Parts: sequence; C-alpha cells; structure tokens
Amino acid sequence: MEVKRDILWRVYLGYIAVVVVCVVILGKAFYIQQVQGKQWRNLSDSLHQHIEETAAERGTIYSEDGQMLSTSIPQFDVYIDFGAEGLRDKSGVRFRDNVDSLSYCLADLFKDRTTEEYKKLLQSGYKHKNRYFLLKRKISFREYQQMKQFPLVRLGRNKSGFIAEVRSMRLNPYQMLAFRTIGLDRDSSKVGLELTYDSVLSGIKGKRLVRYIGGGVSVPVDEDYQLESENGKDVITTLDVHIQDIAESSLLKMLQNNQAEQGCAIVMEVGTGKIKAIANLGKNDDDTTYSENLNYALRNTEPGSTIKLATLLSVLSEGGTSLSDKVEVGTTGSAYVGVRMVTDHEPAPKPVLTVEECFAHSSNVGMGKIAYKTFASKPGKFLSYLHQLRLDSVTGIDLVGETKPKLPKMKKSNEGLHEMVTMSFGYAIQMSPLQTLTLYNAIANGGKMVKPYLVNSIDNDGVPVKEFSPVVLSESICKPNVVKAAQECMRAVVTEGTAKGIFALSPYTVAGKTGTAHVADGKYKYDDGVYQASFVGYFPAEKPQYSCIVVIRTRPHAFNHFGGGLSGPVFRDIADRLYTLYVKQKTSVKMAKVEKTDSSYYSYTGMKDEMKRMLGTLNVPYSDNTTESGDWAKMYRQADKPVVAALPVNNKQMPALGGMGLKDAIYVCESMGLKVKISGKGKVMAQSITAGQAINKGQQVTIQLN
Repeated sequence: MEVKRDILWRVYLGYIAVVVVCVVILGKAFYIQQVQGKQWRNLSDSLHQHIEETAAERGTIYSEDGQMLSTSIPQFDVYIDFGAEGLRDKSGVRFRDNVDSLSYCLADLFKDRTTEEYKKLLQSGYKHKNRYFLLKRKISFREYQQMKQFPLVRLGRNKSGFIAEVRSMRLNPYQMLAFRTIGLDRDSSKVGLELTYDSVLSGIKGKRLVRYIGGGVSVPVDEDYQLESENGKDVITTLDVHIQDIAESSLLKMLQNNQAEQGCAIVMEVGTGKIKAIANLGKNDDDTTYSENLNYALRNTEPGSTIKLATLLSVLSEGGTSLSDKVEVGTTGSAYVGVRMVTDHEPAPKPVLTVEECFAHSSNVGMGKIAYKTFASKPGKFLSYLHQLRLDSVTGIDLVGETKPKLPKMKKSNEGLHEMVTMSFGYAIQMSPLQTLTLYNAIANGGKMVKPYLVNSIDNDGVPVKEFSPVVLSESICKPNVVKAAQECMRAVVTEGTAKGIFALSPYTVAGKTGTAHVADGKYKYDDGVYQASFVGYFPAEKPQYSCIVVIRTRPHAFNHFGGGLSGPVFRDIADRLYTLYVKQKTSVKMAKVEKTDSSYYSYTGMKDEMKRMLGTLNVPYSDNTTESGDWAKMYRQADKPVVAALPVNNKQMPALGGMGLKDAIYVCESMGLKVKISGKGKVMAQSITAGQAINKGQQVTIQLN
C-alpha cells in the first residue's frame, strides 16, 4: 500500500511540474507577442530593410512648333497593407466602419466588380492579414486622385494601409509620325532620339527605404525616409509636325500606289541644316500596310545617279573640263569606257552630248568617260576629292545609328580603274540618303556644308539649359565657279533632262537630280529587278530655303522604277505644299511702315469679371460686348483695341475651351459633370468634344494644352 502511494505521489508531482512548465511557456509566449511584440517586429523590420532606387519622370520630346512627340503619363499600382497598425487598432473598428462605403466607391469608379464583390475581396485580405495586397493595377492619374478621396483611403497610408506605386508609360501622341526618329523607350530596346538623349531624358533616380515581406515583396517604410528623384529634361527638336505629316503622307501614297518595298523622305533647312522632317516607311509582314520600322535615311545603299554630282564636282575642280565640252556617248545606250562596258538605263537623246547634258540626261556612259579622262592616270585623286566633299565620313547628325559610307580602294591597276569608273555613276560606293542630301544641300548653300541636326535645345521646366546652333562642316567644299556650274547642271535636269515635266507650271523653280540604281543587297541580287529610285534637290532654285531627298525601293520587276517617275512626284508634292505654307509667305512679305500700335493677334478665355478687373487695374481701354448674364468671356484684339465678348456656356452643350488656362477649363468642364483628361502644358489648344456638341453627365473630354 505504501509502495502504491509512493508511486502515485511521484506521478502527481511529475504532472504538476509539466503543467507548471507549460503555463510558464505559454505565459512567456503571450508576453513576447503582446507586450514585446512591437519591439521584436521593429527589430525584424530593421534586419530586412533596404535602400532601393526610384525612377525619375522621363522628359518630353517636343517638335520645334511646340507639339509633344513623346511624353510620359503616370500610372499607379494600388496595394493595401492589411497588417497596418492603424487599420487593425481597436480590433479593426476603422476597417469595419468604412468597408461598405469604400466597396461602393471602388465599384462605382472602376465598374469591374459589384459592391458586394469588392467587399468580399477586402474582407478576405483583412482576414488573412495580407501585407501587400494588390487592389488595382495601372490606374490613371485621374482615377488615383479620385481614389484618394474615398472613405478610409483619405485617412492616409498609416491608418488605411493603402500604398500607391507610381510608374510611367511612354506615349507618342502622334503615334507613327516620325516614330523611328523619335524612337522607342523600352527597357531593352531604345532607338532614335530616345536612345541618343537617354541620359538627358532619364533624369536622376531617387532613393527610398523599403522593408521586405513574404515572397520577396518590398514595402515602402515611410515617406520621410525618401530622397526624391530629379525629373528628366525635355528635348526640343527641329522637327515640324506639319512638314513631317506632309512628307510622310506623300511618301506613303506613292508606296501604296506602286506596292513598293520601302522608302524615306528627308526635308532639311538649307541655311541651318535643321531636319524639318524625316519619314521612314517599310512594308509590314502583311505585305499591304506600311509603318516606321527602320531608319532607312541613315542606312547605306548604292546611291545610283545621285552620286554624279560628286563626280561632276571632282572633274570640274581638277580642271581641264568645262560644261560645254563634247562627250561621245553613241546611240546604242552602251559603250566601252576604259576597262569596262557601261550601260545607260535609256539611250541618250543624241550621240554627242555636252558635259552639262550628260549630267542632265543622267548618262552613265558620259559621266564614266568624263571621270576616266580626268582620273585614269591618278584614280587616287578621285578619292581625295570625295574626301574633300566629306563623302567618306558620317554627317555627325545627333542620332544613334548613322552608318559610315563605304568607298573602294583606288589601286593603280585595272581593278582600281574599274572601281573608279563604276563609282562615277553610283555603284561600288555605299552611302546613306542623309549623306547624299547633305552634299546637295551644300550646293544649295553656295558651297557651305552644314551638319544636319535634330535638336534645338535641352529644356528644364521650360528654361533652356543647353542650346544647339548650326555647325559648319566646311566653309567651301569647292571653288565658287564649280558650285555655280553644278547649280546650272541641276537646273538643266529639271528643265530639259530626266526630271523634265515633273515641275511643269510650278510657281517656283527647282534644282535637283534623279537617280535609278539596281539593288543588290540582303536577299536581292542585280538580276532580281529591284530598283532604288531617288530624287534629291532644293527649292526655290534662285534662293533655296529647303532641300529634300526622296528614296524609294521598288518591288521586284516593278514597271514604274525610275527616279523621275517614282521619287520625283513625291518631291513635287512635298515642295508644292511647303511652298504654299511657308516659302510663299516669306518671299511675298513687303516692308511695312513701322507703326506705334501693336499689330499682334491674341485671344484669351476666362472669367468675365476677372478680365474686366485686370484691364481696369492696368488702365487698358477696351470694348465691352458682354451681357449681364453669363460668367465667361473671350478677349481678343480688334482694331488695335481689346474686345471682351460674352462666351455662352450651358450644361447641355460643349463650350469652346480654346485659350483657357487649365484651372478655368477644369472648372467649366467639371461643373457641367464632365470627366477631364489632360495632356500638355499651358493653355487649351484642342478639345476632343467639338464646341456646340451635345454632352452627357459623366462623359469624358480630353483637352490638349500647348
């Protein structure tokens, strides 16, 4: 009996000891979790915190006339930290009090879920204490601003747990217009100006303190532990949207009509070298549509007859040859020149031509004989003249991707003579259309060669921090008399040569050169019947303002493949429209007598009372054409005097917003129940809903500022 009692006593003692230990463990766990929990969690966070970089807002690329060519718009990813202390205080009373109204607001804004579905989604996240719960991805700035006013969200991040991650999306407002030149902005594939000026546009990255939670996700710790990024600067280009549109539409029309493979068109300002337009169109995989897929303007090809200008300049500079010298070309269209047989695309109009006529009628035989006569004993001298014309180096345009011209080596042998003769009419040499245009532009500029360039300035918040001016590559590429002779030959091309008839009845004069070359590169050989048709020149010929080159590659065995029939009409279309829009106005302006009155036109739109108060304060006399009713007015100049006229606004029709500031435009639209989407800076330039059109409450209107 004593033994049994002793055993039971020991069992009870062991049981009590185990219970005490368990109570102590449970008590300690409770103490650590509830009393010391914040301290340990903070220590854990500190061990998993990290400094990470934040992207800067990328700068905008503008045209010379102030249009946005490439810009960034913000998008937001919205997360919720359901473990936030402010959200779980007092057993989550703040969350429960706001979840119904928040669910309703989210459903009303995004319209992708019902109120009940959003409520279940939020309650599920709260129940599982998700620390980085993705609520919505890629919402717009307007939607984000609305969300910030929602119940719970408006209490701030610490109390609501809402976290917004901002990211930028690159947008080309004019879509494919000059797309390849402006470029792409992708993490792995930047091209064009986006690549060339990437360091300027990118800005300086910021830094912020984050902590890592489950799954390797980082969560911002506090906005106070953040170094703001420095936004990128803006790039102001030399491009003109209207000229670009003219060049692109004219080129596209010819490509489509002839089912051509690809083409490019470049428009340059003669005196400065500014590129006003650069269009690059290639056929897509569907074999019917075209897009800006490659920058053909910077790619080397055999130029064909447009190189004959360099041959002419070299021969005339060497001396011993004049434009009136006779050259026997025959009537068969082919002849033996030195060491090789040379063939013309079309037989010459007569068996003997002058040097000027050889150039005007683009005779390969004639130009080959002139070059052979001058340089047969010294083919290397021909190369030295091409070096003087800068045809062995890149133009230096501020655009990544320009290829260096390829010239053959001129050996004193039959091989060297063969290459020299071949090169004299456009083969055995490779250069880009931009390189060719730069040479012709120099002749238009009286022999002065300027570097082509695409960027006027780098701006920071509208203030230029770096400006670019014209750069002279050569004050004179050859003697003045040689330049004048070349100009005469280029006029003869249009008046009596291969481009005769293209500019018939034109109100302006043109000097230029056609070119037609067999293509042998990539998958094509000379026998495949693919041609490169070119026309390059300048206008008006007597006082050049613009130079232009059009290069089109045909489909195999195309009927229309000559430079005069394919590229010449595109040049004419571009020149006609530029002459009407720009050149004619400049040349027809007469000197007017200087007057004291201000002749500038202006137009402003805003609050009627504010306008009158401003004019009164400045003591400016004005005509008041407003009525007692109505709050809005438009001010413009009439007979050297400001006129304030009534601007009718009602809630059923879209008002005219042109000339308004952003504040007034938003006030008018939102007071009418419209949703406003904004692009650009400054005053309203355009609106997506036409003035006077009927509107509905909740309808979206996009306004463009400039």
